[in-house]
Amino acid sequence: MKLVVVSAGLGVPSSTRLLADRLAAAAERHTAVEVEFVEVRDLAVEIAHGLTTGFPGPALSAAIEAVRGADGLIAVTPVFSASYGGLFKSFFDTVGGVDRDALAGTPVLVAATGGSARHSLVLDHALRPLFAYLRAVVVPTGVYAASEDWGAPGLADRIDRAAAELARLMRPTADLPAPGQEPAEVVPFAERLAALGQA
Repeated sequence: MKLVVVSAGLGVPSSTRLLADRLAAAAERHTAVEVEFVEVRDLAVEIAHGLTTGFPGPALSAAIEAVRGADGLIAVTPVFSASYGGLFKSFFDTVGGVDRDALAGTPVLVAATGGSARHSLVLDHALRPLFAYLRAVVVPTGVYAASEDWGAPGLADRIDRAAAELARLMRPTADLPAPGQEPAEVVPFAERLAALGQA
């Protein structure tokens, strides 16, 4: 399975990339995945050109293809003015512009970093609606890391719980029929009860 990690930190080093690395490592502990990172910062110029011309450049096209082909996604953004970063949003606008179904049904773990815990609601008021609009399946636990969270046990627990949820959603379900395959025959409940009475 392929896990794509989109990190939208602007600095080097970046706390956003650090959180992305920890989430990816936790996901690898829970299931066998091949991890690919997309560093949005490196795509800034191509994103701007892609939005204004409608034609993404080669590096941006490769990143979009990686997202389209992912079995699961980790999306991490810094918080600016109580919401996701503009570069982060522009990347996903470009992805949606190229293929509006790119993330449909894809499990996504959302995460964010910020200087204060008071911005933690960004997960619910900004990131979840964005990925719901893109028809992704957002895992129940999002991860927000404020400056004071680094090194605290609570952050490590949230990372592990969120990664475990993502891993469960990424695993194929053997009981479900393949696309185009007929589902197993459904036996009416009354027939099942009757069979129990005869046993």
